Parts: sequence; structure tokens; C-alpha cells
Amino acid sequence: YDLGRAYCGKMSHLRKEPFAEEGPRSENLLLKSGLHLRKTCGEEIMNKITVIGAGLAGCEAAHKLSSLGFSVRLCEMKPEKRTPAQKSDGFAELVCSNSLKAMRLESGAGLLKEEMRRLGSVTMEAAEKTSVAAGGALAVDRELFSEYITEKIKSDPNIEIVTGEVTELPSEGIVIVATGPLTSDALAESLRQKFGGTLSFFDAVAPIVTTDSVDMDRVFMGARYDRGEADYINCPMERDEYDAFYDALVSAERAPLHDFDDADPKVYEGCMPIEVMAGRGRDTLRYGPLRPVGLINPHTGRRPWANIQLRKENAAGTMYNIVGFQTNLKFGEQKRVFSMIPGLEHAEFVRYGVMHRDTFMDSPRLLSKSLSLKSEPRLFFAGQFTGVEGYTGSAATGILAGINAARFATGEEPLVLPPETMLGALVNYITDESVDNFQPMGANMGILPPLEKKIRHKDERYAALAERAIAGLEAVL
Repeated sequence: YDLGRAYCGKMSHLRKEPFAEEGPRSENLLLKSGLHLRKTCGEEIMNKITVIGAGLAGCEAAHKLSSLGFSVRLCEMKPEKRTPAQKSDGFAELVCSNSLKAMRLESGAGLLKEEMRRLGSVTMEAAEKTSVAAGGALAVDRELFSEYITEKIKSDPNIEIVTGEVTELPSEGIVIVATGPLTSDALAESLRQKFGGTLSFFDAVAPIVTTDSVDMDRVFMGARYDRGEADYINCPMERDEYDAFYDALVSAERAPLHDFDDADPKVYEGCMPIEVMAGRGRDTLRYGPLRPVGLINPHTGRRPWANIQLRKENAAGTMYNIVGFQTNLKFGEQKRVFSMIPGLEHAEFVRYGVMHRDTFMDSPRLLSKSLSLKSEPRLFFAGQFTGVEGYTGSAATGILAGINAARFATGEEPLVLPPETMLGALVNYITDESVDNFQPMGANMGILPPLEKKIRHKDERYAALAERAIAGLEAVL
């Protein structure tokens, strides 16, 4: 049902339209936040809730709050200021990849997306409207995706857009911080001073090539295990080709990292530079992004030694990104090394990979399961700054932060999702005080509590976990 309307059953004065039988209330209700409701249902009931950051998490939080009848002030520093990785002025910009990962319900990413749909996600709405063919994955035309969400948010009468950099948190009122891994230096420093322990790590972006420049005689179309349509361009490698590529990759010159003293910085595993991953061992790539499993090269009739996949970047199919090839190599080195990939010998690169700094907070010590700051409950945090990985994890926490900010405003108990749900399990992980060396985590079936009855077959076990998760979510909605 419509969560945004139904949860206001006993707090009906929060509805956009008052019930006909309701009249003026006899007294104001004092809220935990220190804000007050108005005496009459038809009047504005509270000060605006501030959301900082118009990425996936911030847009989800603002959208959810609006659907619950709240006025929102959404602060975004673009277009006045951008981080090095940001290329457009739109909201919900996807800077790392255009894929929201697997659609199968029996996968961590697929299960989380289904939970988001049931929670009224604007990310999922936009993704389904702007999707591009990607086999069993949900990938989007990132420009159309951003345009869709930007228009949705900007046209919402309950949401006020405030442009300009936020350098410190508002001293009063309910605030959702959703500045993401690209939090500006000034605000990041302000947050460090507020609660300390903020960690820095790096994130990288993959290059994009034009479709017409790919030598289609050397590649083949296909998806692993023939799941979904044959939407990926596959660049198969024989052993000698792989060895030559590997040697060139690990010896290629990297771009310098500025403003950091750490010679061996933490790297976001979900977007680890390909050259960093290669440095872990000669065969690491063959068990990672270059794994050939589930693929047969039609030119040879056998599985290749290694395989590189290209995924559609836009709906028109005029551009493809190199899957898993986030990198910090110098541009000239990217051209030299990546042109060794079969089929890309004469590739035209419309964007080279870049690397940028990301930050995340020490959530196990700082956050409650409602995503509010333990020391100051009026402050909520969402997105990758909390230590969740990936687009969907970021967006999903924005939905939850929006719901709980609304509940905090009305004096209700927060929504704490069951740990059997994927979003509940993610929140459990990032708020687990027993974790000493906290590192970001993405949606995966391994973080869910085990089933009471053991199921040996993995597909059947994952299907049972997904069924339990959906039932658990429905029970609290």
C-alpha cells in the first residue's frame, strides 16, 4: 500500500489534505525535535526538514519526505561547485558505472532493488524508465536517468532546492546528511570535528568507448550462462594475450594522487582500480572482472582464457563502458594498455577513467539503527557516507532516513527493519558496534541471517532467503 499515506493513520494531521471530520486541535503537540505542529490541519505543520546532497540518497530522502506530506529544503552544491568526478549539473549523477547490478531476486542486489520498489523508490522508478539492455543486470542511460530524477525532484511543490556548498551542519532542526562519498572538503572537515574518526578512501571510474570503434570481428555478443539477452560485447583473450596485457597493466604509469599523505590509501572494493586489483596477483583478474566462466567464444568453440565485457552506456547503444575497468592510469597509458584488449585496438575513448577521494564515517560507533546520530538524534545520515556500498545501497538508506526523519518529527518510534531484509541487514552491519575495523559493505546474501532449515543448493537457499526477506518487509509495512 502507499506507505506515505498509510503510516499517517493515527497522525492524520500530517496528510496533505485533512480529513473532512477533523476540526482544529485544542493544543499544539510538542515534538521531540523541539518543533511544533500547528493547531489547524490545513496550515503548515512544521519547519522544513533539511536534506544535504542531491545524489541518490538525498533525492530518495527528499522524495520520501514529500510523499509523507513534509516540506523539504534540499541543498546541493552543483552547479556552483563540483567534485573532480562529477561531470553534470543534474541530480542523482552516476559517476562510477551505469549498472545497478543484477535483477534476479535471488541475489543481494536484486533483492535490495525489490525492497526499494516496495518502499516507493524514485531510483527504481527512474531506472525502469531509462534502462538499457544489459542481460541479467539493470543498467541505465545515466544521462536520462539523472534527467528523470532531477525533473521529478525539481517539480515537486514540497521540495525547495537551495544551491551552493554547505560547509557546516545547521545548528537547529531535523537534518539528513546525504553528501555521499564526494562530500566537499569543507563539510567533511566540519563533520570530522563534530564526531571524529572519518576515514578517507578512493573511488575510480571506468572508461567509455564508442560502439563504432570496436572491431566486431574480434569480439562476440553474449551474456554469462545465456542469462537474459546477449547484450554484452565480449572481448576474449588467449593466454598469451592476457599475459601481455597483464604485464603492461601492472607496469603502466598511474596519475598522481593529490592532497593525501597516505602512500597506500584504502580503496573502495566495489570500484577498485583495475591496476590495483591486478597487483594482487597474475590470476586475480581472471577470477574477477575478466573471469571467462559461463561464456563460449563462438570463434573457437571453447571458453577463453580471460574475457573482458563491455556494457551499454546509453539507450541508443552508441557507447559502451569497459566493465570493472575503473582506473587511475594516466590517460595516455589507458589508451596504450586498453587498446591491447582484443577488439579495442582502434577504440575511440570518449571518456577516460579517473580516480577521486571518497569518505565514510565510523557508523558502528556513531549511528543508531534508525540512521540517526546517537549523540544528536535530530541528525540523520544516508548514502555511501554511512559505509554502504553501491548505488542501490546508497539510495535505499536515503529512503529509510527519510521515513525515520518523518517519524522523529512526529514523535513516533523509528522504523527498524528486520535483519532478514536486505536493507535491514545492511543497516545492522554498518551499526554493529562489535566491528572494530569498519569497512564499507554492499548488498550480498552473506549478510542475511541463516535459514532455520539448511538448504544445500545455493540457488534454492537464496530463493528461500529472498522469500523470507520480502515477507519480513511486508510485515512491517
